[in-house]
Amino acid sequence: MYHFNCDYLEGAHPEIMKALSETNFEQHIGYGEDRHCENAALLIKDKCGDPSVAVHFLVGGTQANTTVIAALLRPYEGVLAAKTGHISIHETGAIESSGHKVLELPGQCGKITAAQVEAAVALQGNDEHIVKPGMVYISHPTELGTLYTKEELTALYETCQRLQLPLFIDGARLGYGLMSDAADLTLKDICTLSDVFTIGATKIGALFGEAVIIKSKAHNHNFRYMIKQRGGMLAKGRLLGIQFETLMKGNLYENMAKHAIEMANKINAALKKKGIPLLMESPTNQLFPIFDNDTLKALEKDFGFALWEKVDATHFAVRICTSWATEEKMIEALIQRLLSL
Repeated sequence: MYHFNCDYLEGAHPEIMKALSETNFEQHIGYGEDRHCENAALLIKDKCGDPSVAVHFLVGGTQANTTVIAALLRPYEGVLAAKTGHISIHETGAIESSGHKVLELPGQCGKITAAQVEAAVALQGNDEHIVKPGMVYISHPTELGTLYTKEELTALYETCQRLQLPLFIDGARLGYGLMSDAADLTLKDICTLSDVFTIGATKIGALFGEAVIIKSKAHNHNFRYMIKQRGGMLAKGRLLGIQFETLMKGNLYENMAKHAIEMANKINAALKKKGIPLLMESPTNQLFPIFDNDTLKALEKDFGFALWEKVDATHFAVRICTSWATEEKMIEALIQRLLSL
């Protein structure tokens, strides 16, 4: 049976496992202050095109999101996000547990606009009885696999700058967004058009780990205290440094993401050939086909999917995820089975 439920079903890329094994008996100071973390940070700064940014390595995506948001908000502030945003629907109230409300915006295919942010701030006005918007959260790709264009992100960032709202980009799947055929944003653009963003490794080839990149010295002030308090700091920090060091050398991170996109594109082509509708078009490694109940039941005998949304009494939208480790034989088996139904 082949599973396409998510993009972190497998362990880690062989190069990462090799690097971890080869450095296993090295002795390093803990908590991310080792030479591997230092070198990984330099590699990330180089790819971002900005040597002045601060780079921190955290154990996972939820820890990264909650730490960043808790660090940037005042106690009476909330974070603007799409209703379908990861922090809204997939983090078990982690943001709210820090005392900060997620201020949901409707969103279109997972994205929010500069106009929506402006309207939300205007609606709150200076009413101290309402949670004050204190920052904006988006993910790229979005939770629905869609992408912001450079024009959209520029407008959003410029609006945030004018309203003095930090813009935080959750990049848990950033590589898949950057390597999509539809992408017109680069890593340097992401760095330029945000205040804080993450580079996710958990979903792209690592055992675990996310990098948080902070541009402003003010936002970075005492950030390590927040990492420790929020449970994001790893005692054996070198394990994060080694993984990111391996990912950022050459183009391993980009090549893994590109592979996943190519696999997803093949499935997408087969879905269209079969005439199967999509919940929305996604140019990344996540696909959301709408199967009738009989087709889904037949496919589930040999393939695993994430059940996403009930469309009506006889149709269900599922999520199909490819990853850096998805093999051609898995894709071929799924396509052959799909076309035979």
